[in-house]
Amino acid sequence: MDFQTLLIHNADGVLTITLNRPDAYNAVNAQMGEELLAALQTAEQDRQVRCIVLTGAGKAFCSGQDLKEVPSGESTFFRDVLRQRYNPIIRTLRNMPKPVIGAINGVAAGAGMALALATDFRIMSSAARFVEAFIGLALVPDSGSSFFYVRSLGYARAFELATLNRPISAEQALQLGLVNVVVSPEAFPQVVQRFAHLYAQGPTRAYGYVKELLNRALALPLEDILELEAEYQQQAGETADYAEGIRAFLEKRSPRFTGSL
Repeated sequence: MDFQTLLIHNADGVLTITLNRPDAYNAVNAQMGEELLAALQTAEQDRQVRCIVLTGAGKAFCSGQDLKEVPSGESTFFRDVLRQRYNPIIRTLRNMPKPVIGAINGVAAGAGMALALATDFRIMSSAARFVEAFIGLALVPDSGSSFFYVRSLGYARAFELATLNRPISAEQALQLGLVNVVVSPEAFPQVVQRFAHLYAQGPTRAYGYVKELLNRALALPLEDILELEAEYQQQAGETADYAEGIRAFLEKRSPRFTGSL
């Protein structure tokens, strides 16, 4: 597809999606929202894509909603834009049966922070920061932010984040468990690629089952999770990657997984 607000790079099983409105700090307008959803949906169906990297061009990861789009006066803009633009993107990221790496190269604010938190494995430049931003505009967290905040931080920390509007440095984000890895800006591209290729060479279907189990474990009781684990373990055990894993173990070598989607 020919995208105007995204840069797409596909190589060795890794699809890198770069939000590309650097002059606007990668704020999301209608076109970017449509293109990002389309890119993610296409990646979900592409059997050659085994890992997705989401990042931003220039100094920012994503500064959230482009405020120039917000109409003045009474309207149903906020409800409509969430239901039609952001919520489908967040659902697609969370339901994606493949690992999604959030490569947080710069500031991630508002809905841009929610995009970052919707990814599975988060690598953050030490020069980047999170900014909750909503309360500074007398708005509430959206795009799944309240879900991600409270599950990552607990209620007290989530309330603090959502109401005090204090920027969170990369080191603070690591300490709070909001990201997995923090690296220098110089090392950032290489570290992102290293983890992306690691996931792209792994058992893709098993990763998808892991995502589903962890997502469901947030809400379901233990008995339901035990049953889901049994079902997904059976399905994982029927894949070609499982057979390869057993052969590699017996032959004392590293497995060569194909993704077996």
